[in-house]
Amino acid sequence: MARSFLRDYSYITYMVLDQTEELSVLVMGNNPIELSRVFNNLQHVPGKRVVTEFAFDLKSAFERLSDFHPQYIVMDDNLGKKELLSSVQQLGRRRKTRHIPITILKSSNYEEAINVGVLNFILKKDLSGESLYLVLKNSMKFKRTQQYLQEAYRKRKGQLMAVFK
Repeated sequence: MARSFLRDYSYITYMVLDQTEELSVLVMGNNPIELSRVFNNLQHVPGKRVVTEFAFDLKSAFERLSDFHPQYIVMDDNLGKKELLSSVQQLGRRRKTRHIPITILKSSNYEEAINVGVLNFILKKDLSGESLYLVLKNSMKFKRTQQYLQEAYRKRKGQLMAVFK
């Protein structure tokens, strides 16, 4: 399995080059050990070529997003509630990133999680390549459904308002 490594203090780029379908994932978190677990699980998604980039904070995420166009964003809840909420809100406001589904890696199911702009959650203890892939695919389905419904509502808002008058 060939890998190219690009290291910097703000981001790390890894590419897995020997599978068929390509998935691109931006993983955001502040714990390199947990991020390496996510990377290892993404490597074991069967039949997929995975391009994974890492960001350790919101600033480095936006730097990565200037060159990298991921299909999915995975965020670790260890970032802290304020930074996590701020990151999700800022990613949701930007035109270039609002279409990308966001999945949160949770340490525990007993803690309150943010739900504004987040389409899916996965517990770290349940993390495997296949489960992560299924969660990411479900996130994309939810995001597309959400976008379809928003567009349909925007187009038919006048008709809907006429019914209620």
